[in-house]
Amino acid sequence: MKLGVFITLGDEVAPKMRQLRELGFETCMLSCWDPALFTDEYAEMVKRASAETGVEVSAVWAGWYGGPGIWDFISGPSTLGMVPPAYRQKRSEQFLAGADFAYRIGVTDVITHVGFMPENPHDPDYIGTIAMLRYIAGILKERGQYFLFETGQETPVVLLRAIEDIGTGNIGINLDTANLILYGKANPVDALDVFGKYVRNTHMKDGCYPTDGRHLGRETPLGEGKVDFPALIAKLKALGYTGPLTIEREISGEQQLHDILAAKAMLEKLL
Repeated sequence: MKLGVFITLGDEVAPKMRQLRELGFETCMLSCWDPALFTDEYAEMVKRASAETGVEVSAVWAGWYGGPGIWDFISGPSTLGMVPPAYRQKRSEQFLAGADFAYRIGVTDVITHVGFMPENPHDPDYIGTIAMLRYIAGILKERGQYFLFETGQETPVVLLRAIEDIGTGNIGINLDTANLILYGKANPVDALDVFGKYVRNTHMKDGCYPTDGRHLGRETPLGEGKVDFPALIAKLKALGYTGPLTIEREISGEQQLHDILAAKAMLEKLL
């Protein structure tokens, strides 16, 4: 398993990759919410930076935009991802634009948050979302790409059922270890018993469970939350997982870098 970092695309990607290489990272996951960057010129810039630094791009996290997006338990189900019917078509098109960009830079795995998928498989929003994801996955399959659910907003069983119902064979999971806790959906170590064989990438992140019924739990530096990383890494090894461990820390500034390096040291010991 190689260690990487989750980075957001901006005007300059080469300096970020050079810094990662200097810090001893071999991979990165690129996140992009800005469609203006999905150009041939920017794709060439990313490919050139990756080749020059030796930092592999393991996946593209394709964000959607337009319409509200409220990250909580009250408004989240009606505003996030592709589940809300009012935004499903447009956001699916936006995801496909990100997948096309990933294809141009030679990346097979494309990730996003689908949204709060209903528990009831007969719910019209579940049925409609599955139909749209089957369409998207079909397009990606023709290009040798994979659609990856980012964990968090759905329970492990709903996620497993969705993969089975889509049924295209190119669906995987980006295991965000903290999100399952932040959304109060599962313990990530136990969740691997449900969907472990589908994990193709990860976000190494930590956090605490929600303390009220409206707001997500609190993200923390690795080792300060509820994720049992020794058990998690052992379970991934037992499953035969050989993909990247991508560190994500959702803060900015000097503290972010400090926490990323501390996470790197912690994970290196476990590996």
